[in-house]
Amino acid sequence: MPGLVIVATPIGNLSDLSPRAAAALAAARYVLCEDTRVARKLLDRHGIAAKLVAFTDHAHEGERARHIDAIRAGALLALVSDAGTPLLSDPGQALVAEAIAAGLAVSIVPGPAASVAALAISGLPATPHLFLGFLPAKQAASRRALEPVLAAERAGLAATLILYEAPHRLAATLALLAELLGERPAAVVRELTKRFEEVRRGTLPDLARHYGAHPPRGEITLVVGPAPPAPPDRAEMPALLRAALARMRMKDAVDAVARATGLPKREVYRAALAERSARETREQGIEPEQA
Repeated sequence: MPGLVIVATPIGNLSDLSPRAAAALAAARYVLCEDTRVARKLLDRHGIAAKLVAFTDHAHEGERARHIDAIRAGALLALVSDAGTPLLSDPGQALVAEAIAAGLAVSIVPGPAASVAALAISGLPATPHLFLGFLPAKQAASRRALEPVLAAERAGLAATLILYEAPHRLAATLALLAELLGERPAAVVRELTKRFEEVRRGTLPDLARHYGAHPPRGEITLVVGPAPPAPPDRAEMPALLRAALARMRMKDAVDAVARATGLPKREVYRAALAERSARETREQGIEPEQA
C-alpha cells in the first residue's frame, strides 16, 4: 500500500527493533532518516537492504513535495529518526502534516520513545505528564519558554514534566529549574537501554549540584515531579461558600469548596452550617449579633 509509515527505532539497544518495524523498513521504497550512517548501522544489524535518504527539519518545501509526489505515484516511504519515535523533538512534523493534507495514507509502527521510557523508570507520577522536548539553548530563552508552564501551574496544573537535554547544558538547566520550581523531586535518566544506563533521583537542587561537579555524557532525559498541592486557602473560603450555597445543595457546596480550597470537608461543613444559620437570621430581619 502506498503511503508514509512512521517507524519507531531503538533508543540505544539495537535489539529493540520490532519485527513489524523491520518488515516496514524492508518494504519501503526508501527510508527517510536524520543521519544515514546511524540508520545504516541499524539496518545492517537486521539485514535490511533499504535505500536511505537524509531528511531533517531543514528540508525545504520542494524536497518534501518530491516525497509527497513519490507516495502519490504509489511508493511506500518510511520515516525514522536517529533513535526512538519520530516527531518527538525529531524531524518529520511538516512532512506528516502535508501528507495528511494531501489525503495520503499515514500509519505508524510504534515502539521505543525515550520520554515514555524515562517517565516509566523515574518513579514519578505518570499521569498527567507534559512533554516539553528540548528547552532553548540560552537561559533567557529557556525562562521565557517555561513561563506558560509556570502560569498553568499557578492555575492548578499538576503534571510531571519531561524534557530532553544535552549533557553540557544539564547542570545549568537543573539549576534554572531549581530556581523556578524549588525542591521538587526529579530523575535524570541517562543512556537508556545502553551499557552505561543510569537513573539518578533526587531533588532539583541536589541534582544540579551533583551534575555541576560531575559533568555527564550521553543521551539525557529529565523528569520533574508535578507541582505540589497549593496550601489551603482559608481567606477565600467564606466568599466561595456563599456563592456555592446560593446555587446548590449544602452537600454539593461543601464538596465543591473543599476541592477548590484544599480545606477538610469537616471544616467547610461547619462553616456552611454557620453561614446557613446567619442567612436564615438575616432573612428573619434580625441582625446576627442579636440572634
